[in-house]
Amino acid sequence: MPLPADWIVPDWPVAPSVRGFVTTRSGGVSAASYATLDLGGGALATPGHGAAVAANRRRVARCLPAAPVWLRQVHGTEVVHVKRLPAAPPTADGAVTRVAGLPLAVLAADCLPVLLAERRGAVIGIAHAGWRGLASGVVERTLDAMGCAPTDVCAWLGPAIGAAAFEVGDDVRDDFMRRDAAAATAFAPVRPGKWRASLVTLARQRLAAAGVACVTGGTWCTATDSTRFFSYRRDGVTGRLGAFIYLDPEAAR
Repeated sequence: MPLPADWIVPDWPVAPSVRGFVTTRSGGVSAASYATLDLGGGALATPGHGAAVAANRRRVARCLPAAPVWLRQVHGTEVVHVKRLPAAPPTADGAVTRVAGLPLAVLAADCLPVLLAERRGAVIGIAHAGWRGLASGVVERTLDAMGCAPTDVCAWLGPAIGAAAFEVGDDVRDDFMRRDAAAATAFAPVRPGKWRASLVTLARQRLAAAGVACVTGGTWCTATDSTRFFSYRRDGVTGRLGAFIYLDPEAAR
């Protein structure tokens, strides 16, 4: 099924067998604060919302070769190596696979989705990189799980909250600075104790330090584009977009 024109397809130098996309707010049936393509982050206790999310997920599944591997995300660094569709979502914030036709997925509404692929399509990965996971090493853990040389990996950064909208305290900056003094360039002072933080810059720094030189994307701000993106920081009550990556079973043959 063709992707809706509003969804985002990575532009990166990987094999044709590597496919991926990120949904936007358009194309679904959820309503109000979750309009219209919430894929699972909303308050499912809202009457009828669980059915709307299920319908939205079915719509997205029609654009994939099989049902995706959803994760129970906890802003951590756990990464699962997936060989088949699990019976229940694993508790993790990253996933990798070498199996063609098995889509990996993460949900986000300001956090940074990171898609990873070995250039020739031997293995793919995905990470949900909020500031906590990014600081703790979820991207590096996902790279390690892929089991290939980082120099052979390309990364694509999806929509996330931009620096102009992401104000954090000293605690967040200090957490990154303790691990890498170069992280200082990703923070701009606002007033005493407060900083504007760039998740994209931090992710690029972590990828570069891990040996990944091929990095694209990272040009969309979820918080400042209310038409296309959900944003927890902007709205509080909101839905979640989905980021997906898979190895095309036809192209991989």
